[in-house]
Amino acid sequence: MKNYIETSTLQKVFRIILAVFMIYAGFSHLTFNRIEFQSQVPDWVPLSKDLVVILSGIIEMILGLTLLFWKKQRVNIGWLLALFFVLIFPGNVAQYLDGKDAFGVMDSDRARLIRLFFQPLLIAWVLWSSGAWKAWRISKK
Repeated sequence: MKNYIETSTLQKVFRIILAVFMIYAGFSHLTFNRIEFQSQVPDWVPLSKDLVVILSGIIEMILGLTLLFWKKQRVNIGWLLALFFVLIFPGNVAQYLDGKDAFGVMDSDRARLIRLFFQPLLIAWVLWSSGAWKAWRISKK
């Protein structure tokens, strides 16, 4: 499979938006939203919640920066970011099941449930905007 696929202007714009969002989210993990993100770490994770938040924030910033700047590996970064979104999904589910509030807007079961449906959209967004889907389809021909 190719590591780089030419993408449309719309894909580039959406990829940049996602990359900036990831960098911002990662930064917020390490600073002003650090406590809020701890509510998403399931109790069964065998590490301290603060460590998980710090590590995931660093990973988010790295993935965002590489998605933004490492053109030759964009497809691989797209797959890695999609995998990251899959791996953090249990935290969103745990937050819903445990009824943990966060961010001032995740303060009801309804809000936490609605949030669960955004994870598949993020996965589709990164796979489309990075060219990963297109590269996968081409490799299957």
